[in-house]
Amino acid sequence: MFKWIQGGISAVAGTQEPEYGPDAIHPVTKRIPEESKTKGNYHRVTKPDDFNWQSPNYTNVETQTFYFTDLATKNVGFVQIIHSNVMGVHTTAQFTFRLYNIDDPSKNIWTSTKLENFKIVDGFNFEADNLKFEMINDKTYKLRSFVCNESIVEFEIERLTDGVIFGDDGMTFYGDDINQPWGSMRHLFWPRCSVNGRVLTKKLGEVKITNGYTMFVMALQGMKPHHAAKSWNFMNFQSGNYAAIQMEFTTPKSYANTKVNIGLVTDNEKVLFATIDNQVVHLDSEIDSVGWPVPKSIEFDYIDPLSGNSVAKVTGPLKSLIERVDVMAEIPQFVKNIVSGVAGAKPYIYQYSNEFEIEILDKNKDRDEGKEKGIGFTEVTFISE
Repeated sequence: MFKWIQGGISAVAGTQEPEYGPDAIHPVTKRIPEESKTKGNYHRVTKPDDFNWQSPNYTNVETQTFYFTDLATKNVGFVQIIHSNVMGVHTTAQFTFRLYNIDDPSKNIWTSTKLENFKIVDGFNFEADNLKFEMINDKTYKLRSFVCNESIVEFEIERLTDGVIFGDDGMTFYGDDINQPWGSMRHLFWPRCSVNGRVLTKKLGEVKITNGYTMFVMALQGMKPHHAAKSWNFMNFQSGNYAAIQMEFTTPKSYANTKVNIGLVTDNEKVLFATIDNQVVHLDSEIDSVGWPVPKSIEFDYIDPLSGNSVAKVTGPLKSLIERVDVMAEIPQFVKNIVSGVAGAKPYIYQYSNEFEIEILDKNKDRDEGKEKGIGFTEVTFISE
């Protein structure tokens, strides 16, 4: 009970957390029933109501994000709706947009716009002044955003493969009593979708996305970011025949530096692999000017837990740094005041987009071994020591 009280206080006050140990985190990768694991089943297919906004009444950040890739023009980026609540008393919403061209780095647009009069409609749809984001059916999303003159977005997204949620609910819980957790993390995916539409910008004019690919992820971080994780690795890879997604976070020392990693590989019709406990390898890392060991290349290995063998691998250089995001410079002052009181908190997000290569290593999925080049969008995030 004492640890639960400490957790509650730190979740409000932003103080450094004590060391709870590994028993105080319940990763989604460990909550999968053993019977399912022995059969190699780590996920289930999503349903529309899985994408309902959770909107908990405590500190949380909830996002819905499309990471898009146009292989023909080499334009990549994302559109994102952020719904956040601080301490159960202050709710905000934001629309963020990124566009980047890997062949021409001068084509780089970033906008972040506060949303007004926002509301959740029918559970999973979202509206605000000059913005409408709706699931038309179980396969199609439409987005219309006119909230920022520099990034007017009109997209239609169609799911090509099953949606994926790991375990039964996609949840990682924090707290020594899983039935009364003081924090949580949740992710679910449409890993391979088509995207068509356009972006109107002042800088570049009209940018069309025709027969592009996108990955859709909904995420909930139900606690302060610096308490949930000390670092993240994320990749969205899209090529002509494959999509590969991998997401890994490592908890702070207070939760025994626990790594949680989930990964997906699809073709254009089905999910080939849904894997857990994968491996991300930073290569040729160097300490940069802000003090973090930043890799020059990266490897995402997809591991079959039953055999311990690699079933797929995505590798590539991290040459094209889109932006090094100083989180403390971007967040509102009231959030900054919370985070700045934590020793060692120095959050930076390194965003890259480069040509990557996928290698399919497993022959038991009706798929020959082979390699294919595509485009990877990668985020390497350092939060605290």
